[in-house]
Amino acid sequence: MNEVKRGFVSTDSEDFSMERLMTLRMAGEDVYFLLNRDYPIKNAITFVGNRYQLSERQRTALARIISPEKSIISRKERELSANKLSGQTVYIDGFNIIITLETAFSGSVLFRCMDGTIRDLAGLRGSYRLIDKTDMALQALADALTELSIEKAVFYLDKPVSNSGRLKKKILDSMTGRPFETEAYTENAVDPILENKENVITADAIILDRCGSWFNINDYILKNNDYCQCIRIFGNS
Repeated sequence: MNEVKRGFVSTDSEDFSMERLMTLRMAGEDVYFLLNRDYPIKNAITFVGNRYQLSERQRTALARIISPEKSIISRKERELSANKLSGQTVYIDGFNIIITLETAFSGSVLFRCMDGTIRDLAGLRGSYRLIDKTDMALQALADALTELSIEKAVFYLDKPVSNSGRLKKKILDSMTGRPFETEAYTENAVDPILENKENVITADAIILDRCGSWFNINDYILKNNDYCQCIRIFGNS
């Protein structure tokens, strides 16, 4: 399998250079101000992005990094510590977690967001293929789930996305022999399923706002990993 860098765009080194980060920080403060006054995220990003002449990648980054204060507080209140997962069943947003880990192991840009999650700019858009970093991502995920002493991992994958069936098989194969049970499902609509669960593993903002409880596994895996160099726009995430 040829080497592929998930989420890599050649202009990222310029868009997210130290010089540009100062501008992004100012723009982010404006977006945060507007979100806290109930402006829709799309309108806030467009208004602020035009003012600071931000690129599309920079605008996408701010949309993923910034959340209104009430959402951050709510998410933090329902975030689980690692010791709470021992003996539990966890429900995993498969594409969301795996793509971010693939991006990390590709050395592509990642962001430490205001709610403490780690998010990428890879984007799915209905298309996905296995790459050489997929095995690395699944190995890291399996190791983490083992360390957390869970009883069962249930993966959900978006069925309409290409190669979801292949990834499902890869997940089940990768988890074979681990000290926890593994199930994997392809579903037409994953978000509504996870929104009604406890012990959810995702960084999807919509799911995080609605699920009963969640665990920040990307942070758990990547915080001490040399592959991961997260860009931090705000200092207190």
